[in-house]
Amino acid sequence: MTSTSAPPKQRLIIAITGATGSVYGVRLLQVLQANPDVETHLLISEAGVLNLHQELDMKRKDVEAFADVVHHVRDVGASIASGSFQSDGMVIAPCSMKTLASVAHGMSDNLITRAADVVLKERRRLILMVRETPFNLAHLRNMTAVTEMGGIIFPPLPGFYHRPQSIQEMVDHTVGRVLDMFALPHKLTPRWQGLKDRT
Repeated sequence: MTSTSAPPKQRLIIAITGATGSVYGVRLLQVLQANPDVETHLLISEAGVLNLHQELDMKRKDVEAFADVVHHVRDVGASIASGSFQSDGMVIAPCSMKTLASVAHGMSDNLITRAADVVLKERRRLILMVRETPFNLAHLRNMTAVTEMGGIIFPPLPGFYHRPQSIQEMVDHTVGRVLDMFALPHKLTPRWQGLKDRT
């Protein structure tokens, strides 16, 4: 007998922290909301809420509307705090240096860092879109520690080879690269076709 049940959705945990670059987390949520095959679980830190207002004139509820499920950052008893919660991974976009340090040292001091710890221990994909410049030695060592644990350090650095004409195009290029890490289809940015022949 052939089963007619729909295939399970991919589950992604998205966290927005207080680093600059909240547009990356918001844009990622917007794109994923349009994908019926993905279920998003959202976390926003208190500093992240402040930054959403500062950078995008958005309130917490405006961003939460893009997610399928919303968790409070202090709810360490939430479903995503357990390894038994099945997910395909987590993206912290943007990721502050404080959050990076907490993940690197296994602090699990709030639901964002606990969920990240779970993703790492269950050998799932963790992407940290770290935002700071320049980096000091503590930042670099923390990034190395997360990489050694299996996480992916993904600074949102724009590419210019596709000649972006706006900030939106630069953001979409980076968000598209993140989606590629989870093999999620998108048309946010053109694919590299090689150098143009200028002869």
